[in-house]
Amino acid sequence: MDRAALADFLRRRREALQPEDVGLPSGARRRAPGLRREEVASLAVMSTDYYTRLEQRRGPQPSEHMLASLARALRLTGDERTYLYRVAGHNAPVPLSSSAHVAPALLRVLDRLDDTPACILSDLGETLVQNRMAAALLGDASGHTGLARSAVYRWFTDPVERSRYPEADRDRHSRAQVASLRAAHGLRGPRSRAGELVRTLQKTSGEFAELWERHEVAQRFEDHKTLIHPELGALELDCQALFTEDQSQTLLVLTAPPRTESHEKLQLLAVLGLDRFAEGEHRDAHRGVGD
Repeated sequence: MDRAALADFLRRRREALQPEDVGLPSGARRRAPGLRREEVASLAVMSTDYYTRLEQRRGPQPSEHMLASLARALRLTGDERTYLYRVAGHNAPVPLSSSAHVAPALLRVLDRLDDTPACILSDLGETLVQNRMAAALLGDASGHTGLARSAVYRWFTDPVERSRYPEADRDRHSRAQVASLRAAHGLRGPRSRAGELVRTLQKTSGEFAELWERHEVAQRFEDHKTLIHPELGALELDCQALFTEDQSQTLLVLTAPPRTESHEKLQLLAVLGLDRFAEGEHRDAHRGVGD
């Protein structure tokens, strides 16, 4: 670990960013350039004291998880992220397994979306980052770990996941999930995380195993979908997807036409917030919705 190089790099990258670059209000005139240390710490979900010690060359060696959070908070490019890992004494993850690193271009767009649900997904259906509206509509995805980080895995193993879709749409969504995983599997190969997902689901879900044998391949999202909110009911939403050049990540934006019932529900959702949704989801899980 090169403490001096790590500290200088973090400081330079912090000073190069402006609040609007990361979706923060500019506020009053700042005495120093760039973001404040506490702002970077908040974006990286770590304590200000921990981040400050890293910049002062006296912090402990950060874990790979911490480095991934810092890379995301500082909007690092792929090359910058590799450098961050190396000066911190770690090997940088190989490109095809780096789904935890959000594409900076997509993140810049997400930072500007506050009034409609939006999230960035990996090609395995892992929610890499979501805004507050997406968390309120779909649930906070940050608590998922292991294979359950993948929406494909949850779709075939967790009944609550299906409760968010009308029953008439579930078969179509099952096919879309498998077709998307097939595309990721073709890119990553059988020894990748995609391969692990396939092998696990083939053993645990007869429905998945049957659909996998169809060899359907697709990497797109429905232009229109109906989602069921536990308190607001059905929302008819338009779905727009923006892919990175290598198709490994997707910015998904959900909107409703103005002056429609679903648009009014989205506005209400912004008021209700995540706490009310979490309470409703907890109740539904205990009732066995989707069984």
